[in-house]
Amino acid sequence: MIFTSTPKKIRVMFTPFRDGLQSSFGGKVRLNDILPVMKASAEMGIKHFEFGGGARYQAPYFYLGEDPFDNMKKMREAVGPDVDLQILTRSVSGVTLTTQSLEGLTLQAKLMKEAGTTWDRNFDYMNDVDNLIKTGKPIIDAGMHHQVCIALMGLPFKSDKVHTPEFYINIGKRLLDSGMHIDSICLKDASGTTDPKTIYDSALGLRKLMPPEMILWLHTHDTASTAVSCYMAGIAAGVDGVDLSLRPMASGTVQPDVRSLAHGLKDTGYSLDIDVSKMGELEKMLDEALKDYAFNPTTTTADARVLGFPMPGGAIGPNVHMMVKAGILDKYSDVLAEFPVVVEAGGAWTSVTPGSQQYWLQAFNNVLYGRWEKIDAGFGKAVLGYFGKTPLPPDPKVVEAAAKQLDLPVFDGDPLEAAPKNIEPARKALEERGLPVNENNIFLVMAAMVPGKKMELNEGIRLLTGKSKIDIPLKKKEEPAPAAAPAAAAPSGGVTGPVTTRCTVEEDGVRRNFVVTVEPATGAAAPTPAAAVAAPAPSANGTKVFSTFAGFVEVVDILVKEGETVSKGHVIAAVEAMKAKHEIKSPCSGTIAAIHVQIGDEIDASKPIMTIS
Repeated sequence: MIFTSTPKKIRVMFTPFRDGLQSSFGGKVRLNDILPVMKASAEMGIKHFEFGGGARYQAPYFYLGEDPFDNMKKMREAVGPDVDLQILTRSVSGVTLTTQSLEGLTLQAKLMKEAGTTWDRNFDYMNDVDNLIKTGKPIIDAGMHHQVCIALMGLPFKSDKVHTPEFYINIGKRLLDSGMHIDSICLKDASGTTDPKTIYDSALGLRKLMPPEMILWLHTHDTASTAVSCYMAGIAAGVDGVDLSLRPMASGTVQPDVRSLAHGLKDTGYSLDIDVSKMGELEKMLDEALKDYAFNPTTTTADARVLGFPMPGGAIGPNVHMMVKAGILDKYSDVLAEFPVVVEAGGAWTSVTPGSQQYWLQAFNNVLYGRWEKIDAGFGKAVLGYFGKTPLPPDPKVVEAAAKQLDLPVFDGDPLEAAPKNIEPARKALEERGLPVNENNIFLVMAAMVPGKKMELNEGIRLLTGKSKIDIPLKKKEEPAPAAAPAAAAPSGGVTGPVTTRCTVEEDGVRRNFVVTVEPATGAAAPTPAAAVAAPAPSANGTKVFSTFAGFVEVVDILVKEGETVSKGHVIAAVEAMKAKHEIKSPCSGTIAAIHVQIGDEIDASKPIMTIS
């Protein structure tokens, strides 16, 4: 039983306004909906918040039409100058999913500090110590509290070489011996799959190596319902601080509720530095603030299956929302079942962003296209060494497939040196479009740049030109049922299925684009079922080509022109689903008679991409 005769206060970082938003809604929550609750939390005495980084850097301008740096500054203003505000950064990836140059990470640290950040938690999903040392320097130089992470994960296969207490303690020793300035160390388990004994032994071993004044932090998720037991094991071994959330964004894929751990520590000599009696009032405020948002049961319900597919709560939320939108949630269980295969073949890196996304997309590709038939670019670059050294050697057959499909050699150099130098291209993109050129805008564009992605689809450019894609997981409005009327056949040439169009709304000088689907009233045909969307649709005017996804996807490339001759199997377009590009191939030979969409259009299976005659 955990107990101390010397009372000890355990520090709490409050996570509803960053990890809670990410794990529950993919970060897609408007600032004004949660800002009053954050302000009230500070007024109630909470002194340490997570407020940026991770998906809460990208989601505001990718999906909400909001500037993430502006959001952070408003949050700082709301809580006052004396509260600690913390971000999450991803080593060589910074706040992106790709690798960044050291110059880009230096600009990132400067802007984060200016936006109100006091603590920066920096992790490397490979647990590559060299990466952590090099990417820690910009954080230190910017004057933020430097919290370096050791990333944890429970393996879905047997190994006595990695993800053991000895493995984690050795990483900590190498970090401490490096001479790098470290303010605190965090044991970070993004998937909530590490067992309490491993956490206890790891924390105990690290505590013996660390200076007594250095803070040891622990982060986990409650996806498998084990978070409180893990926190108590860590606290018993010397952990000084933990991450906690609050209903309705607590447990499930998020952190446990403050009240759960407070209850677990009752009469043990340990207590939290947060007033638990205020949590009921805050919970009511959060319920009201999020009343229009649709909580998905997959993200709010504990799922012990995560122990076999170590997927972080912060990634389950966004991926579930993307699968729902793309109309492929029925593939969820199949993707989970493929997870252990890709983890072992990849080299057992930790399942935290961007590594979790790489695992997820490769498992997704294996399910959709056949095992290793389509190597995800991120997963492929990871096994080839472009993100750092994998904990275990990756499967040679997978390395060979990645090198061949991506046309890249195996790399054993510095990922920061191999990363694209995107500051100048971002500056040039702003200049070419007559947009204000400043450090904030340069970084917004740079952080959204992905190899092969067209600049007109860059989310930074979209934000600055008033063309942001708006995708908020709100509840569907229930329309009153129309009066009963006799069913009538659709008139010849009339609408026989859902019609999707776009509209632009301008408010206070800000333009936002929305996708609107109008359902026919009566006598209408049902939408095309998911199983049939890949089939060609021959008609008197030619064969119409549709997206292979039943739900909504974005058109990211048109590779043919009207009048061009194509053969069956020719790649004619590409759509983006699950943050990855998917090719659309011609179902027949013929001539492109008409192209019905533009790059950037959001379509579903009811709207043809083009017609082939």
